Amino acid sequence: MNNNNKIKVLLVDDHEVVRAGFRILLSSQPFIGQISDLDRGELVTQEYERFKPDVVVMDLSMPGIGGLETIRRLQKLDSDAVILVYSIHDEAIYVERALEAGAMGYVSKNSAAEVLAEAVKSVAEGKRYIEESLLPEVDDVRHDNIEHYRKVLDLLSPREFDVFCRLAKGMTAHEVAADMHLGYKTIANYNTQIKSKLRVNTAADLANIAVVLGIIKP
Repeated sequence: MNNNNKIKVLLVDDHEVVRAGFRILLSSQPFIGQISDLDRGELVTQEYERFKPDVVVMDLSMPGIGGLETIRRLQKLDSDAVILVYSIHDEAIYVERALEAGAMGYVSKNSAAEVLAEAVKSVAEGKRYIEESLLPEVDDVRHDNIEHYRKVLDLLSPREFDVFCRLAKGMTAHEVAADMHLGYKTIANYNTQIKSKLRVNTAADLANIAVVLGIIKP
C-alpha cells in the first residue's frame, strides 16, 4: 500500500457505465485512495507501471486480449501484482482459470456492492478472496471432477479459452473476431487449434464440453 495507507485501484472494464459505478462505490470507502481506469486489457501493463496501483480490479469478458490474457501479462510484468476479478461469470471454471492465471480474488457482478469493497481491502492485505456464494461450486469441481477438469483446462491457452467460450456459446467465427477485435482468419485458426486440442470436430462438440465444465447451462 502507499504511504497514506490508502489503496490505489486500477479499474479495467470495457463498459464506461460500469467503471463510473465502481468509482463511485470505491471512492466512498475511507480506505480507498486514487483510482484510475481503462477500457481494455491492451493498455493495462503500461498504466500499471505508470500508476503503480495496489489492486487491479478487472473484468474477464473484454474485447481484444480479454481478462485472462491481461492477468497473465500483468503477472509476467510483476509477479506480485494484486488482481481482483469482478465478472458477470459465476461458473466455477472461470473462477479456477482466473486464480490459475494469477488473480488473488474473484467476485461476481451479481454480488452486493459492499462485497466488492470488502474484496478489494482483503486482497490488498494479501488475503485471497472468493465470494462466498461461489465457493460451493468451486469446491464441487475440485473434489468431484478435478482430474478431467484439469486435463481439459491445461489444453487451452488463455486466448484459446476466450475463443472457445465464445464459440461454445454459439457465436460464429465472424462474431468472435468482431467481439475480440481480431481478424477472421486469426479466429478461424484458433477454432481449428482448439478443436484439434480437444479432439472434436463440430461447434456442437464444443458446446457439450462447455456444458460439462459449467460454462454454459444445459
